[in-house]
Amino acid sequence: MNLNQVTLQVNHMEKATKFYRDLGFLQIVDTPHYARFECPEGDSTFSLSLENSKIIGGTVIYFEHEQLDDWVSRLKEQGFVFDQEPTDQSYLWREAVLHDPSGNKIKLYWAGKNRNNPPWRVEISN
Repeated sequence: MNLNQVTLQVNHMEKATKFYRDLGFLQIVDTPHYARFECPEGDSTFSLSLENSKIIGGTVIYFEHEQLDDWVSRLKEQGFVFDQEPTDQSYLWREAVLHDPSGNKIKLYWAGKNRNNPPWRVEISN
């Protein structure tokens, strides 16, 4: 089994698609109500769906990059505003936080081996 994609709701498709293209993603679907993007590395995708009402949600999307600090610096030079600079977390990830134009929380991070294999890893299945 593999995760295909995550879809975020947005209030303004043009602002949202520009935001994600400016972050470095390749837009592969473009309609007035739906857009889809490929990540620059790997085969992951995510999409945007137009929502006409206020977006209320606790979903956080994470994008991983080994050169996190350099990436954040480049994005800040482009005008991106961060709520949190790259910071080492107690769960062994380094994260920066920003929001897209619709208020979706975005975490840019690097976790290295701790992404899938933290010291507290368990393996529980049926």
